[in-house]
Amino acid sequence: MTAYENVTIEKKGLVALVRFDRRGARNAFNQQTILELTDVARRFQDDLETQAVVLTGTREAFSGGIDLKERASRAVTAGTDLELRQVYYRGVKLCQAWEDMPQITVAAIEGMAVGAGVALPLALDWRVMGKGAFLYVPEVKIGINLQWGALPRLITLVGPARAKRICILCERMGAEHALDWGLVDEIADDGHVVEKAMELASAAASMPAPAVRMVKEAVNATANALHKVSAYADADQSQLSTNFRSAQEESEKFVKGKR
Repeated sequence: MTAYENVTIEKKGLVALVRFDRRGARNAFNQQTILELTDVARRFQDDLETQAVVLTGTREAFSGGIDLKERASRAVTAGTDLELRQVYYRGVKLCQAWEDMPQITVAAIEGMAVGAGVALPLALDWRVMGKGAFLYVPEVKIGINLQWGALPRLITLVGPARAKRICILCERMGAEHALDWGLVDEIADDGHVVEKAMELASAAASMPAPAVRMVKEAVNATANALHKVSAYADADQSQLSTNFRSAQEESEKFVKGKR
């Protein structure tokens, strides 16, 4: 098994537990973590033994979103325009890789899930959330669009009106609210979210594997048919909107905790 800097994989029979941990920084996604989680998802593509995968962050935070401090330095470190565009599309490829996995996937969310920390779980099959956890999509508040292919997935789950409210009003959403709106599938006591997610994953893994995989593929093919069409340029839009004066001003306030 490949050794990663921020990701660990634990196999428990037919189920794998994938955990990512930045060891600080509110478990925000830096480029290293994004690349590692993408590689993990792709490695499961040809895994015929593992039938379900649970993805989790830490007890303090599933993820505080994209690492804004690292994002601010992209234009300086990315090199050519094409290399910069490739960096912006890494999150899109990450979510697509997890959505394309043949196994049943379950996100175990504790603490906070912010921005990109909401986008990734939306690409998984099921989501389990701690009672004290919250979801928060602040992109519009800091002047940018929601990307990583998350917007069409969000609309599919909650409908257009609620998707607009979540994205435009940037309201924090608790576990009961998220369950009521269909964003999560189960609520668990804080500290026991991974345990509940593993139960769901184990139940799925106990079913005949070929049939499970066929049903997952069929449901995704139907429900997600227009997702790529509607979000194919969202990373380009993000690169554009990041350069807006309002986005730069609001992002700076957000990083300093003033927004």
